[in-house]
Amino acid sequence: MAMSALIKSLEDIMRKDAGLNGDAQYIEQITWLLFLKAFDAKEMSWEFHSDYHGVIPKGLRWRDWAADKEGITGDSLINFVNKLFEDLKKLDASDGDLRKFVVRGVFEDINNYMKSGVYLRQLINRINDQVDFIDARQKHTFNELYEGMLKDLQSAKNAGEFYTPRPVTNFVVEMVDPKLGESVLDPACGTGGFLTSTIAHLGSVTSTEELKTLQTTIFGWEKKPLPYLLAMTNLILHDIEVPQIRHQNSLARPLSDYSAKDRVDVIVTNPPFGGAEDAAIKQNFSPEFQTSETADLFLALIMQLLKDRGRCGIVLPDGFMFGTEPDRKVKKALKEKLLKEYGLHTIIRLPQVFKPYTIVYTNLLFFQKGVASGGVWFYRLDYPEGVKSFTKTRPMQDKHFDPARAWWKNKQPIVIDGFDKARFYTTEELQALNYNFDKCCPFPRKEEEILEPWELIQQYESERASLNAEIDQVLAEITTLLEGTKP
Repeated sequence: MAMSALIKSLEDIMRKDAGLNGDAQYIEQITWLLFLKAFDAKEMSWEFHSDYHGVIPKGLRWRDWAADKEGITGDSLINFVNKLFEDLKKLDASDGDLRKFVVRGVFEDINNYMKSGVYLRQLINRINDQVDFIDARQKHTFNELYEGMLKDLQSAKNAGEFYTPRPVTNFVVEMVDPKLGESVLDPACGTGGFLTSTIAHLGSVTSTEELKTLQTTIFGWEKKPLPYLLAMTNLILHDIEVPQIRHQNSLARPLSDYSAKDRVDVIVTNPPFGGAEDAAIKQNFSPEFQTSETADLFLALIMQLLKDRGRCGIVLPDGFMFGTEPDRKVKKALKEKLLKEYGLHTIIRLPQVFKPYTIVYTNLLFFQKGVASGGVWFYRLDYPEGVKSFTKTRPMQDKHFDPARAWWKNKQPIVIDGFDKARFYTTEELQALNYNFDKCCPFPRKEEEILEPWELIQQYESERASLNAEIDQVLAEITTLLEGTKP
């Protein structure tokens, strides 16, 4: 079954249940079910080790109560699930098994909303039929399923949750090029897309020592409970037994509290943008960086978290490129610091890759702490030939970054139709622009012509006359054809 068809079938079942109210609860309901199914799949693989002791007690594992299509249903199933939640939230972790802390932690803020055990059984059976986490080919199913739900559910768009397309995370990680043994952090990790792209980039990890290194060098922070749960599950499915994901607001800690032990080698991230933080959060930052714009605060945080020579690839909206009042001074200060102290070297200007969530244009910024920046290369990534927009049916793909990959290897200026597609700007040139990066290799945008009212009427009448003529011609052709078929 195609992913979109599976999502629709799950939604159709949940709509019948009186306990579910809205799309956000649909997502949460599917999320905890998939977590338990995925975790049980991993437990089955861990059981091959002779020293393994179960994490979720027998009787509470997915295989024990959910795998059988003819298993418990109705009120008995609802009562069992309610007790299941209570037991998992109080899971005994006194033996020090960190995986138990993982299970206990993810259920602290998760709820079962369904009231009908019959519909819940139908939902479980449909998931069992279509999702197999033991099959290695379905490793990415969990993430794809959740992101597919976001595309289809209106409330996700209204909530401003812009989840990063996999081609973007893959490209950013590829260009930053983390190595095994380097600490990698995403302080706004969402479902864990940048982290799983990092794991894929590092390639096959075979020895016990390499696996231990991987387990202890991938980090993420996430504020919201659902993405946190999804990131945990995503990393477990990518063989991270105890994901180093913190359920926390990354901006809630004063920057002055961070010391050398908190800093990392690599940061890859797409922080939330367009949000507004309260006054208490802003007080965690130095006066020059105090702003209500979430993305700007995250950039200031990232600067604090990088080790010397640490590298970063970050997604930022066009608003950061030019800046608007009252935050223009903050954006300017951030850009000055990026150039003087953080070796900002490349900016890839993206088309509208976040549809259907938002039509905002975004940019990929790459920099390295402690490296002098003599200037910045700008590159405009255009839509592929014949493509006017990325959509749900025609999404962005990894191959669409191939022109940027080819250019990156040997950066050269490019001019197309009189517009800069790629160009190097010196620090002095950027200063002369008053740090308005939006003027560097922008997308050519047609300005809408504003007509006088009488001109609009005249244009409308002309277009209507032309359309009527076309309709008359088509009708005449059809009439001629019909006349030829008269008996």
